[in-house]
Amino acid sequence: MIDPWLWLGLCILLAYTVEAVTGFGSIVIALSLGALLLPIPELLPVLVPLNIAMSGYLSIRHRAHIHWPTLLKLILPLMALGTLCGYWLRPSLGSAVLQTLFGVLIVWFAGRELWRLRGAATPAGHAPTTTGALMLAAGVTHGLFASGGPLLVYALAGNRLNKSELRATLIAVWFSLNGLLTLIFLADGSLLPALPRLLTYLPIVVVGVIIGERLHRRIDERQFRRLVFALLALTGLILTLSG
Repeated sequence: MIDPWLWLGLCILLAYTVEAVTGFGSIVIALSLGALLLPIPELLPVLVPLNIAMSGYLSIRHRAHIHWPTLLKLILPLMALGTLCGYWLRPSLGSAVLQTLFGVLIVWFAGRELWRLRGAATPAGHAPTTTGALMLAAGVTHGLFASGGPLLVYALAGNRLNKSELRATLIAVWFSLNGLLTLIFLADGSLLPALPRLLTYLPIVVVGVIIGERLHRRIDERQFRRLVFALLALTGLILTLSG
């Protein structure tokens, strides 16, 4: 049997390599693969602070493209509220239920992205009330799994932000919400015991980013994304069935 924390290190390496190639998914990939061997509540105090380093650097680097009205007036109020609700709900659900719910979320997300990669039409925009409800739900999934991205991207379908604005705004969302979760983990006592592993994994993040940057120039990103989403769909299915 592989050491589960060594397995998590391999998952983090893969996750940040994929993030550097495609621009998405470091926590989603590391958490979905890591949850095959470790409980989600034990993974989050390690994975969430790790993400702050990258999202913080990218937020500063691309701050000129952040669409502040969308970030401060629309996304953060609803998602921060949802994140607090999700964190509050997590202990009452238990590891098995969390694993099943996360598996369902991953299967939906991966299936949707694979469908989009087939060239299917981009979803139309939502009514304002629907957008707000989806953003609140995205916050809940972020509080539960630090993985609000799938629902938030769906909520923002049809928005008028250009590609650079959307990317920079989403990065700022993850930096803000993961900072909030890290403070919560510090307050509830789960962050300090995770610090030794967190510091051990930091160099792995750097290595993953370096590998990903080199791969980005050499591979077909569309085919690579198909492979990643197929892997996520399979992983989500395993998590759902074994939860």
